[in-house]
Amino acid sequence: MKPIVVLFAMLLLTPLSEAAAFNHPPIRTGVTLTPDHRPQPDAPAGELQGPFEFHSQIIPNTVRRYWVFVPAQYDSATAASLLVFQDGQRAINPEGPIRIQHVMANLIAKGEMPVTIGLFITPGNLSQHYPDDLGMQNPNHRWQEYDVLGDRYARLLINEMLPELEKRYTLTDNPEQRAIGGTSSGAIAAFTVAWERPDYFRKVYSGIGSYVSIGYRPEATPPQQLGGHDYPALIRRSPIRPMRLFVQDGSNDLDNEWGDWFLANQQMVKALAYANRAADDKNQAGPRYQFTHVWTDGRHNDDHPGALLPEGLRWLWAGDKK
Repeated sequence: MKPIVVLFAMLLLTPLSEAAAFNHPPIRTGVTLTPDHRPQPDAPAGELQGPFEFHSQIIPNTVRRYWVFVPAQYDSATAASLLVFQDGQRAINPEGPIRIQHVMANLIAKGEMPVTIGLFITPGNLSQHYPDDLGMQNPNHRWQEYDVLGDRYARLLINEMLPELEKRYTLTDNPEQRAIGGTSSGAIAAFTVAWERPDYFRKVYSGIGSYVSIGYRPEATPPQQLGGHDYPALIRRSPIRPMRLFVQDGSNDLDNEWGDWFLANQQMVKALAYANRAADDKNQAGPRYQFTHVWTDGRHNDDHPGALLPEGLRWLWAGDKK
């Protein structure tokens, strides 16, 4: 039997899980909340302030809410690190799967991340005031801010929101100590901010990232010709940004008209690896992408990216200890 025929026969007889293990880590199961998601007696709770309303000039006619987490260890004499998280209404939900204020308090107390101010912000809503009845639902201007490529949302954060925060708190000017994260469209929004402004944000937490074609809207005014599905090609063909990324997605994530989420996240990781390999092959000076990924058996919800948040934040800041 010819070698290529033998190989094909072997693949047919190989269980799918084993074949997948050739190039990918095993899919993680049993992902659930950890003690770091709950208040711990030896970890000062800090203070969650808000909600506050904010009207943007860069994205006009929108209003958004935000919350600020101030760790108990914060001292205005010392610049604090920064973590921005999208879909803030879900991130801070004390009964939800993210519970970011508890995660931060516990990790800071254990020295697994530095003293860090948290900014948890919703997408915009096209109204004079943010609706009180939205609860955990998405405001009506989410995809236009989160899923569209470009620097507009980054400018809102850097030029408008963070100056408001800096009126009250002493924040670092070191981009290595500024992190940004989110889930679903909030994850691609976080990636886009760091992609556009690595001089400001270099750590990214991406859960169930929507690296699909939601933002591709040629019929819109103005037309949106690029979407998240374009990122793998852009990563492969653009100069490497100095970014450190924790990427999570689930094998049971969405597959619909916008794209296949699990495939899209695998394409992102492959593109990051290719960019590094191509730069090494050419002996190019400069940064390399630092990244890791965790594939789970999760669906398109915050359960698994929320449960993995402590692990992700530890990993993002562990690189500073080398």
